[in-house]
Amino acid sequence: MKHILAFTLAAAFASSAFAAPETYIIEGTHTLPRFEYSHFGYSTQLSRFDKTSGKIVIDRAAKTGSVDVTIDATSVDTGVEIFNKHIQGEDFFNTAAYPTITFKSSKLSFDQDVLTAVDGDLTIKGITKPVTLTVTSFKCMPHPMRKKDACGANATTQIKRSEFNMGKYAPYVSDEVTLTLPVEAVKE
Repeated sequence: MKHILAFTLAAAFASSAFAAPETYIIEGTHTLPRFEYSHFGYSTQLSRFDKTSGKIVIDRAAKTGSVDVTIDATSVDTGVEIFNKHIQGEDFFNTAAYPTITFKSSKLSFDQDVLTAVDGDLTIKGITKPVTLTVTSFKCMPHPMRKKDACGANATTQIKRSEFNMGKYAPYVSDEVTLTLPVEAVKE
C-alpha cells in the first residue's frame, strides 16, 4: 500500500512539472466588467457590461498563457435605460459602429506561482492602446457545482477616455476611468 501511495504522489508531482497549457472559457454570468469615473467631483459613478465572452489559456508550470476577452458594448448597464442609450452614442462608445470592446494579452507576469499582471492591447471604438491589468486576486480550483476545474481573477487598470475618442465633458466628467475585470472561467 505504501508503494502505491508513493507511486501515485510521484506521478502527480511529475505530471504537474510537465503541465500543458489549459484552456478556460469565460463564464459570462460571473464576468461583468465595470468602469468608474468621477462625475463633476460630486460622486464616483459605477457602471458595468452585462455580456462578456472569451477564453484564457494558462500554463501555470511554464508561467505563460493568453487572455482574450470580448465585451459587448451594447450591454452597458448604468442602471438608467436612457443613460445606457446616451453613452452608446457617437460621443462615447458609438456602439452602432463599434459594438465590441476587446482585450488581447501579450504577456502574463507571475510572482512565483501567483499571476500578478497581464499586459495587452485594449481596443475601444477601433482605437487600440497597450494596458497593464493588475491582478488583485487569482485562484484556480475545482468548481463545486460544475465539477470541472475553474479559474477566477480580479484585475484592474486605469485609462484616459480621451485616448479612445470618448473625452466629451472632460474634465468635469473625469478623463481618468478605472476599469475592473472580475472574471470566472471554466476549463474546456
